[in-house]
Amino acid sequence: MLKNDRWIREQAEAGMIEPFCPSLVRSWQLSGLPSAPVLSYGTSSYGYDIRLSPKEFLTFRHVPGTVMDPKRANPANLEPATLHHDESGSFFILPAHTYGLGVALERLHVPPNITVICLGKSTYARLGIIANMTPAEASWEGHLTLEFSNSSGADCRVYANEGICQLLFLEGDPCETTYADRQGKYQGQPEGVVLARV
Repeated sequence: MLKNDRWIREQAEAGMIEPFCPSLVRSWQLSGLPSAPVLSYGTSSYGYDIRLSPKEFLTFRHVPGTVMDPKRANPANLEPATLHHDESGSFFILPAHTYGLGVALERLHVPPNITVICLGKSTYARLGIIANMTPAEASWEGHLTLEFSNSSGADCRVYANEGICQLLFLEGDPCETTYADRQGKYQGQPEGVVLARV
């Protein structure tokens, strides 16, 4: 069953999402300035829009003679993106036809009978940004590493501290073994990009 806004708020009070916004935020106001639109984040009818952390965003680059290998992730194939600032907010640049890794600002504590699916936001999808997220399983904890592909022919801004993906919470019958029980390799991810592990 897909969980609703009331359930999300109740679970967040018990620590499921930190920091937590009980309603959907669509604009903010900085000291003395008129309110400015933001890419929405917070609680929606049947989901929660998480934000991109400003702490780290990495883009893949071609290093001659190297091949990407999920069994031996090579950090030399990644380069840090600069966090830029202007009147629109803080942002990273995801170059055209490039893949990037970021991290969620929010920390999750998934209940043992819930699986979380992470989907891209339509505002970014309309620019050619494809979010490629894997599920957060029962009893997983940490900051999600977020994966993005810029399929367009133009560089794109990816805004920090604003909505980047929507989480959907699916309830199932209690499982025999949770992600925490089996000591999953991505348990407890920090607010930083975590590379592929085997």
